[in-house]
Amino acid sequence: MIDYLIVGCGLAGISFAEMALENGKSILVFDNDSQNSSKIAGGLYNPVILKRFSEVWKAQEQLVLMDDFYPRIEKKINCTVDFKTPILRKFFSVEEQNNWFAASDKIALAPFLSTDIITKKYKGIDSPFGYGEVLQTGYVDTALLLKKYKEYLKENNWLQQESFNYDLLHFEEGYASYKDIKAKHIIFAEGFGMHSNPYFNELPLDGTKGELFIIKAPQLSLDIIVNTSVFILPLGNDLFKVGATYNWQDKTDLPTDEGKAELIDRIKEIITCDFQIISHFAGVRPTVKDRRPLIGTHSKYKAMHLLNGLGTRGVMLGPAMAKALFDFIEYQTPLDISADINRFLNKKTKK
Repeated sequence: MIDYLIVGCGLAGISFAEMALENGKSILVFDNDSQNSSKIAGGLYNPVILKRFSEVWKAQEQLVLMDDFYPRIEKKINCTVDFKTPILRKFFSVEEQNNWFAASDKIALAPFLSTDIITKKYKGIDSPFGYGEVLQTGYVDTALLLKKYKEYLKENNWLQQESFNYDLLHFEEGYASYKDIKAKHIIFAEGFGMHSNPYFNELPLDGTKGELFIIKAPQLSLDIIVNTSVFILPLGNDLFKVGATYNWQDKTDLPTDEGKAELIDRIKEIITCDFQIISHFAGVRPTVKDRRPLIGTHSKYKAMHLLNGLGTRGVMLGPAMAKALFDFIEYQTPLDISADINRFLNKKTKK
């Protein structure tokens, strides 16, 4: 019997797999490569919501866990995926500068917002009002992380590359069985694919479609990430990742003309040089209306658990939520009520 059967190998599944392995548990991961939001994600980690100048939920706690988590994975997969990179918020007016300084006076935001205006001129960007620097930021190369971590799982015979058939899942006293596999616990970490899961599909996972570009801009010179209405992330060789759009209606992972037009307009607001679109990607982020994750245990089957709803901040939330769920299962450490799936299930019961 294994300890954990994990369904899904995006940021959520990898985070839980790694948490289990680090604690000496045996695992088996199922993945059919049907969800691509983790693969194409911007991968930025940023403790500040720059649109509203407010702190990301439990940001400092997540950053501390991240700083330990990704270096451990990098040693296992023998490559770098975590890149510490400053994020600069371009100012478009004196009023935006003033809003920045007002935000940096708040106790919760002070550790993350520099009070120095960056006046450096970057080739290809007109910035008369300068930039504000967000601290403790960077990005994770999510496509590389997923590729290399799946290879690592495969080498150890911990990965089954096939679709999971819910009809073949059965629960016995104290464990779950699937085909010829017996597991003490099963973790569903399927991202937007949760809508096909009969055990959890009543939970309010909305999904938000995001579209991104890889562009080539030889006249643009950046060694930092610029973030305004979209982010521009330097990849080297005159290539930049740009994103992302937010569409709450379309639940497909196909790029659209509307998304393309929106991204082009946003890019032109920031840079003044020519650019060429090299690639255009789309994916559906697993988002929840209250902007909190979905973690917890099934109300009827105590061997079945959920790790989902990481939304736009998967690289930050993944390690923290995986640890919270692992500690809840293994040590009965209470879950934060604002992330616990019972916040929705209890409401349903009350009705």
